[in-house]
Amino acid sequence: MANKKSPKELIIDVLKEKACLKQSVFRKTIDVFGEFKKEAEQLAEELKEEMCKVDDQVVLEFTDKGDYEFHIKFGGDILVFYMHTNVFEFPKSHQIWNNSYLKDHPLNSYCGMINVYNFLSDSFKYNRINDTGYLVARCFINNEKHFFIEGKRQLGFLYNNFASETINNKKIRSILESTILYSMDFDLLTPPYDTMKEVSVMDIFEVTNAVKIKTAKRLGFKFQADSDNIE
Repeated sequence: MANKKSPKELIIDVLKEKACLKQSVFRKTIDVFGEFKKEAEQLAEELKEEMCKVDDQVVLEFTDKGDYEFHIKFGGDILVFYMHTNVFEFPKSHQIWNNSYLKDHPLNSYCGMINVYNFLSDSFKYNRINDTGYLVARCFINNEKHFFIEGKRQLGFLYNNFASETINNKKIRSILESTILYSMDFDLLTPPYDTMKEVSVMDIFEVTNAVKIKTAKRLGFKFQADSDNIE
């Protein structure tokens, strides 16, 4: 009969398996995020060059905000790409577990995550800290650089085959273009009257610094319940 492992040996076993894997997933994800940055900067330059021929007042720019964040500004919108520094596993109730790719190799479920949020560019310009942004998509990447996208419209169905899709620059470019197109589909809507019928004196005093009247492209928007129809 084999000797039963001690608690310390069991801890080492788990660290060897999961901790090392998570470190590897993190490194792969940050490599992919670096490629997102390169493609985003190139795309912004290409769009800017084309738009300058039409109207050089339309802002198109890429801003690197550090290791885990960058922005793409286009017209009145900003897309914020943010890489989470943790590694995640999917809950057993998630539909992705129906795939043999995970059933046969459960450790493939550990993924890094890149979130994409859409904000109004004026929210940053005027430091309107109460304004809200909306989750447009999130990209999951595992240790084999397989990936899939949770998102709306084409973002949710173009890249949802986790077992076969591996990330590359061409697909990154497509993801960037799709997030921009999706965000441009929605214009700024007037917020409901009842949400703005009362403001404080402080709100008005601070209006030029950090507007307290919350502004968003679609007030009441919930990503999980968003319709695929443009309203």
